[in-house]
Amino acid sequence: MKFLEDMPRFVFFTGKGGVGKTSLACATAVHLAGAGRRVLLVSTDPASNVGQVFDQPIGNRVTPVVGVEGLDALEIDPESAAEQYRERILGPVRAALPASEIASLTEQLSGSCTTEIASFNEFTGFLAEEDSHYDHVVFDTAPTGHTIRLLQLPGDWTGFIDSGGDASCLGPMSGLDKHRDQYARALAALTDPTTTRLVLVARAQATSLAEAERTASELAGIGIHATHLVVNAVLPADGHPDPLTAATRARETAVLAAVAGPLADLPQDRIPLKTVNMVGVLALRALLSPEDTAEAPTDAAPLPAGGLPGLDALVDELAAIGHGLVMCVGKGGVGKTTIAAALAVGLAARGHRVHLTTTDPAAHLDATVTETPDLPSLTLSRVDPAQAIADYRAHVMATQGQGLDADALAALAEDLQSPCHQEIAVFQQFSSMVGQARRQFVVMDTAPTGHTLLLMDTTGAYHRDTVKTMAAGVRFTTPLMRLQDPDYTRLVMVTLPEPTPVLEAMAFRDDLARAGITPWAWVINQSLTAARPTAPLLLRRARLETDPIDTVTKTAARVAVVPVLLDEPVGAARLLALTDTHTMTGSTP
Repeated sequence: MKFLEDMPRFVFFTGKGGVGKTSLACATAVHLAGAGRRVLLVSTDPASNVGQVFDQPIGNRVTPVVGVEGLDALEIDPESAAEQYRERILGPVRAALPASEIASLTEQLSGSCTTEIASFNEFTGFLAEEDSHYDHVVFDTAPTGHTIRLLQLPGDWTGFIDSGGDASCLGPMSGLDKHRDQYARALAALTDPTTTRLVLVARAQATSLAEAERTASELAGIGIHATHLVVNAVLPADGHPDPLTAATRARETAVLAAVAGPLADLPQDRIPLKTVNMVGVLALRALLSPEDTAEAPTDAAPLPAGGLPGLDALVDELAAIGHGLVMCVGKGGVGKTTIAAALAVGLAARGHRVHLTTTDPAAHLDATVTETPDLPSLTLSRVDPAQAIADYRAHVMATQGQGLDADALAALAEDLQSPCHQEIAVFQQFSSMVGQARRQFVVMDTAPTGHTLLLMDTTGAYHRDTVKTMAAGVRFTTPLMRLQDPDYTRLVMVTLPEPTPVLEAMAFRDDLARAGITPWAWVINQSLTAARPTAPLLLRRARLETDPIDTVTKTAARVAVVPVLLDEPVGAARLLALTDTHTMTGSTP
């Protein structure tokens, strides 16, 4: 494998959700430890599943990986990091200040900006550490949009501090100035290819490779250059005439042959699809093995007969309601964008006014929906963080800046350069979209789990502030209250029929429950069981779906299953076909 050769001290795996970043990061860490190196595996994903891959608890502490000598792992927990960050700031002054002021400062430090800074400080600490006893630090990152934000932050915060931004007050930015050198060392490490290797991970799919190309371009713009491309889970040749196998292989071959732009110049590795789920050390060691897995045994039990409904059942039930917010949530790479688009197209085709939008910084709805001339009631938009912060800054300058003298205006403009304001700006656009669902359908494709949890955190903080400031007896409705209202908002949890995505979806469900939000329905996407393959490799993988599907169906009020398709579900016609699938019959769509 080219990406394993002459490995520098730091290596990042990044890419679109669901491409296998975590599996590759874990397998690489196991490989390096097996070569006698001391290795630390760090997950920067707020919804990390490294512990699930190794089948042992990891968490927000350095933990030895059982069965792999020389390998430790750590999952940066945003909430735990934020709590420790708050205590470092408040601890020294707690005895010197009145309880009321401590309570006020604690509230200031309870928002998503504090969470971001705290997680960021832990991340940069590893990059800036000069005396580490680890030979390699392997970073398993969050899906692309969140990771680009993380990798931009060293430069953003360094620039903010260098420009004279106030980082000394007691508040979310307290103590940033003392981290100036740490941020500078982190930035130097990120931009030095002899110190840091940035591996783009993709699938042999047009959307996945386009995402990798965008990532390479955006990071190059801030001086961070991708060094390798790994195309994961490529279907190996087995000579079987299965229609799904033939269609998949033809599509993958065409897509890989068309790789161009910045990706074409990168050293490339292709990893074949395996017959086992990537759970446990043995499976991880096999991932980087060149062994041909196409000759999988086929003497296992037959596939279940099926009988679960398709997306049409969900669309019919929603259409009878007439309006409301439909949020598709879940882990990156499970197909939230496709499911959200299919629901929106299905509702629009039934005559309803529908606005389809996304909060995912890396999502491109127009590439999925494409032509919609026959659906005039369907509109599209996206919450663009860059545009959101530009609009927010302009609005604040035009309103709060009115009447200020030149010095005060300059101070306000300086404060607005803080990276913290991006979360506020995105939240405002999110709130506006939520409010539109009073009179029509708003179908929302959300960012992957961790990023959505941070958005929910901002929503909760806004709700608490509103409750405290409203006079007694005044009626009000916050975005959180709308999300908690089952007659207004219906959450659709999207997952894959695999153990790790289902476990992560269950954990996300529990996080939402603590905020008073319950999923309305679950969608099990890209099911081989529903596609009824006959090729040995795909048949073996289909049999692995039984337990994950059972886990979901035993706990969810509504479940729909979407099969793996012969053609990618791009374009209004193919999306509409998804909502015409009535049951999990035995036919390949």
